[in-house]
Amino acid sequence: MTEANKRIVQRALSGLVETGDTDTLGSFLSEDFVHHRPGPAGRTKAAWLADVRAAQGPLAAMRVEVRHLVADDQYVMVHSARRLGDAGPQVAVVDICRLEGGLIAEIWETIEPVSQAPANLRWWEV
Repeated sequence: MTEANKRIVQRALSGLVETGDTDTLGSFLSEDFVHHRPGPAGRTKAAWLADVRAAQGPLAAMRVEVRHLVADDQYVMVHSARRLGDAGPQVAVVDICRLEGGLIAEIWETIEPVSQAPANLRWWEV
């Protein structure tokens, strides 16, 4: 199950990054899919796909380098470095996907601009 889940996530995200095809991405999401980011509310499948479609211009220029792809049973974690175009800022992204019945049921996503990472580590200092 772990390897199969990794392949599902790879195909879903690769298809989006390589072709921008949100319909194919949607076929990998369960009907009750929820997208989570830091903040109070998650987004439904329809709302998240609408946001992805609206961002197609910038996404077309995005460069994505997957640095880690780790799976444990129903969870798949993707750590990537992303850059909007050659001159855009680099961000570090962690997506944690929960799969159910061969579809992605939930994604938790955290994005941090790489240039802000040192400042964001100050809370560790005592």
